[in-house]
Amino acid sequence: MQEKIQNIKNQAIAQITQASSSGELEDIRISYLGRSGKLAKLIKEIKRLKKEERKQVGILANDAKQTIEKQLKVQQNKLREMVREWFDPTVPGAKTPKGHLHLVTQAIEEIAGVFEKIGFVRVRYPEVEWDWFAFEALNMPKWHPARDTLETFFIDAKPHPKYGQILLTPHTSSGQIREMERVKGTKAGVDSVVRMINIAKCYRRQSDVSHVPMFHQFEGLVIDEGIAITHLKGTLDYFARNFFGPGRKTRLRPYHFQFTEPSFEVDITCDVCKGTARLPDGQGCKLCKEGWLELGGAGMVHPTVLKNGGIDNKKYTGFAFGWGVERTFMMKSGLEIDDIRLIYSSDLRFLKQF
Repeated sequence: MQEKIQNIKNQAIAQITQASSSGELEDIRISYLGRSGKLAKLIKEIKRLKKEERKQVGILANDAKQTIEKQLKVQQNKLREMVREWFDPTVPGAKTPKGHLHLVTQAIEEIAGVFEKIGFVRVRYPEVEWDWFAFEALNMPKWHPARDTLETFFIDAKPHPKYGQILLTPHTSSGQIREMERVKGTKAGVDSVVRMINIAKCYRRQSDVSHVPMFHQFEGLVIDEGIAITHLKGTLDYFARNFFGPGRKTRLRPYHFQFTEPSFEVDITCDVCKGTARLPDGQGCKLCKEGWLELGGAGMVHPTVLKNGGIDNKKYTGFAFGWGVERTFMMKSGLEIDDIRLIYSSDLRFLKQF
């Protein structure tokens, strides 16, 4: 028994000194000192020995166990020192993850850049607005559905004696009146040309695959002498080519807005179904339904709106358009985003793609 214990101790020490990793040391410890280890099995046999032999064998077994444990610690420390000696402080550390601008912010910057190249000046007007600027001055009658509490977020506050109730602006079109008033108050007065691109948040009581309660719009406004529909069409075509690429098609549909006359809806071929209104399973497109996706409205500024903004509607004409930033971004070629709510997702697997 004593010879077996000594052999086990020698074998364990030999293996420990040759171990090159913490994992190997742990395997050796289990192999010899574990519940079913070699030394543990011999210790269990001590009770079978004669009474006069048990004490001496027990002392030898305990010494072997302590020696093995000590050698394990010694070897573990050696391995740690080897790691410390290898470490090179001049080696560059692991790079920490870097964030980036949210995809909506990226879209806003890209949209603004396109229009700034053709002389538009970026502005931003209040998100909390008076009824006068959001509706009344835009030629929208009291009975208009947009002025209903089911469509617009009105704020419970004392109305202004001139401007009416206060609300969360449902569209950036309110910036049209404010821009006209701003230009009217400048040194050049109404004789200065207006080329505005207003990008801001808007709020409406809608939520589905193509609507969210809070979204962004960009509002274009041009006012000058001799402005016609051809200028509007040329501006929209220029933007479509530069933002969406030459492979996408746009169209104008006659429509009605209170603040433009004539008015149009601007559509672009859907990037999800490529204008075919069919998904792989043969069902109608989840996003566009018919191959076209509405980007927003456009038209010639209504004479009454010009008058409300302090502009001479006999001398000046203008055009305006208002599109949703998120919806416009969704229609970029190659993205194939079929639910606008994904844009505001906190899922990093989605956001890291942009």
